[in-house]
Amino acid sequence: MMLPDLSLANAGAPTCALESFRRRIPVSSRLAGVGLLVAFLSTLGCFVRAPGLNVSMAEGGTLISVDYEIFGKVQGVFFRKYTQTEGKKLGLVGWVQNTDEGTVQGQVQGPISKVRHMQEWLETKGSPKSHIDRASFSNEKVILKLDYSDFQIVK
Repeated sequence: MMLPDLSLANAGAPTCALESFRRRIPVSSRLAGVGLLVAFLSTLGCFVRAPGLNVSMAEGGTLISVDYEIFGKVQGVFFRKYTQTEGKKLGLVGWVQNTDEGTVQGQVQGPISKVRHMQEWLETKGSPKSHIDRASFSNEKVILKLDYSDFQIVK
């Protein structure tokens, strides 16, 4: 199987390190070659416009979903409220909740660059009175559409 020519020259996209790499790339028919290439290019900040791609992916970059758990002094310090506020500020969707083990867990979804910003915020900032010992991120995956319509605090 051959991938379509995804040259960025006429797409109006920013110059990308891979722009000079314009030959066709053979990919096994068992792989989702175009999806993998789109995800890879999106992580480099390139915008790819190819027939058949979801409009939200082509216009806003690759959408991802990531689960998280935050350890430290994160309960009783408005961590969930600040997380919801930061998520909404970034235009992300998902949820956040306290656990019985004293941690905060949740899921965040949105464009990869904004999710990365949120991950950094969860790992290093949090609420003003929190103390973050560590953050764990898991189940990261590319998604075609968002599963939520906003960012919720789960009680």
